[in-house]
Amino acid sequence: MDTDPAALLRVYDDQLRTDAETPGAVSVERRGPLRLATFPGGRGFVSYRDLGGADAATVRAWVGEALEHFRADPAVVDVEWKTRGHDVAPGLHEALLAHGFVPGEVESVMMGPAAGLAVEVPLPDGVTLRRVTGEAEVRRMSAAADEAFGDPVSTRRADDLLFRLARDPDMELWVAEADGLVVSSGRLEPVPGTEVAGVWGGATLPAYRGRGIYRALTAVRARSALRLGKTVLHSDSTEYSRPILERSGLVRVTTTTPYEWTR
Repeated sequence: MDTDPAALLRVYDDQLRTDAETPGAVSVERRGPLRLATFPGGRGFVSYRDLGGADAATVRAWVGEALEHFRADPAVVDVEWKTRGHDVAPGLHEALLAHGFVPGEVESVMMGPAAGLAVEVPLPDGVTLRRVTGEAEVRRMSAAADEAFGDPVSTRRADDLLFRLARDPDMELWVAEADGLVVSSGRLEPVPGTEVAGVWGGATLPAYRGRGIYRALTAVRARSALRLGKTVLHSDSTEYSRPILERSGLVRVTTTTPYEWTR
């Protein structure tokens, strides 16, 4: 499998910056190159393959139109505009700020061969891995992830996960447990019609970090990806998870920064 960053970036742009980004959306509308998706629980999302060489004035107009689209739906309470570091997007940062969007943490877009992560990783004593599917287990997993990220427990995020799981039976949710407590979690999202599967939502409680649990959780998802015929893994990674993925052969192909608007 090619690990050349430029080749992997082409896979990312061509295979993933499509409707593959919004499989759980209840609606998707197009405005020029923009894909405006609405998810359960009142979450809006903006993405695109590229901006087609638009100038700053056009980009600013698109930001305003996209925001008005979501403002018109009172059920939408927040919107994420997903930017990428390699895009040609004149004036986008300024336009987003002017319309009330707040930039979040810069993450690394990591890609590489699944085989590099599909290894046996020893777990600490008392820690086990398993796949979860039932509603109560999914809500427990989601609450633990919220805690790991330092966020309030959100029933909205759990509802979104359950909605997506019902629509996509190939999506897998995995947890690591210790003494009945969910200490780490993550999901695998095979992308239909592509060679790619996403590894998402990796979250480990602070007291359990640095013990190989996240790496083991990634490895079990990589093995599942290969069983499903997906040879490339993709993840948007924080600076905590990026080194773990790099050691397993994934490379950074670009960066991504979410800009958030809240009603």
